[in-house]
Amino acid sequence: MITLFLAASFLIALLLGFVMIPNILLVSYRKRLFDLPDPRKVHSCPVPRLGGISFLPAIVIAFAVVTGFRYLMGFPVENLPLTRTLYEFLFWVVGAMLLYLIGVQDDLIGVGYRRKFLVQILAALLLVFCGDWIHSLGGLFGIYDLPAWLGIPLTIFLIVYITNAINLIDGIDGLASGLCCISLAMLAWMHIRVGQYVYAFLALATLGILIPFWIYNVFGNAQKGHKLFMGDAGSLTLGYILSFLVIHLSFVRLDADAHTNPSLVIALTTLIVPLFDVVRVVIHRLRTGKSPFLPDKNHFHHKLLRTGMRVRWVMVTILAVALFFIVLNLLLLPHCGVTLILGIDVGLWVAFHLYLDVLIYRRQKAEVRP
Repeated sequence: MITLFLAASFLIALLLGFVMIPNILLVSYRKRLFDLPDPRKVHSCPVPRLGGISFLPAIVIAFAVVTGFRYLMGFPVENLPLTRTLYEFLFWVVGAMLLYLIGVQDDLIGVGYRRKFLVQILAALLLVFCGDWIHSLGGLFGIYDLPAWLGIPLTIFLIVYITNAINLIDGIDGLASGLCCISLAMLAWMHIRVGQYVYAFLALATLGILIPFWIYNVFGNAQKGHKLFMGDAGSLTLGYILSFLVIHLSFVRLDADAHTNPSLVIALTTLIVPLFDVVRVVIHRLRTGKSPFLPDKNHFHHKLLRTGMRVRWVMVTILAVALFFIVLNLLLLPHCGVTLILGIDVGLWVAFHLYLDVLIYRRQKAEVRP
């Protein structure tokens, strides 16, 4: 029966996506609600950017229907205190709705980054209030259990970090949604493995709505009105859901050893590309004397584009890199400490970008050669 419920949470959101997205496209074109091209953007013609407004309604409907029917049929709450789980998800819905609404406003008329940061911090505090804060680093830098005075600020920082990382990586067709699909599939598997199916329902419902969006975003024809972007309403919603699932896994153990907890490391590995990319971009902006909050063209996908790679292959390459890190870390985890794994990941990331710099330099040199 649990397989049926898991499949239902995915399929309900999937079907809702195929119903809602064509209607969003219809309204966007009738009301002329477009993301206009500019020098920073890859697209060359106006494209609707309201695809993300389908995310939260579809996710909540699918999650609520499946969870409600499951418990009406008499299935118990596995390994979860019922009262705590109830207000945990109530606070999560409030936080997600706040980010969703500020995202819709930003997609329609624009919102300053300070206001968005304030809403992100408020949404993070709502999760902390119900006890969802990082209790352990699982041995990273030799740190295991964290006191509340350290774990709570770290949790708020991580939620804001992940939310903005998803928002900033959304630069080419299929990239942010593709990376989120990979992460959600892994996070769903991790929650299923420890028997906490209600969180897997949330992950699979989110994955379900992303599939139709990804199809329209990647394969839709802008000239025929079949293409759309997710916008901030979508990226902020996705970032908040992913951070919620990641933080929950930080105090769920995947092994029997009470002293170690690799769950947080594995969960963060599923988001390693957007997380590492934000750090690299911020460092580059600070080194060049620019504000870390102002946009530029130095993200991972921008660098791959400068090597001469086509947009579709840039997306495929970055998704392959994300999968590579996930597989690598899963293989290394039984044999290496998490600090060493992080060092290996950082070393490979830096080496890969140095190689890209060499390719970009060679291409620029060839272009100026008479």
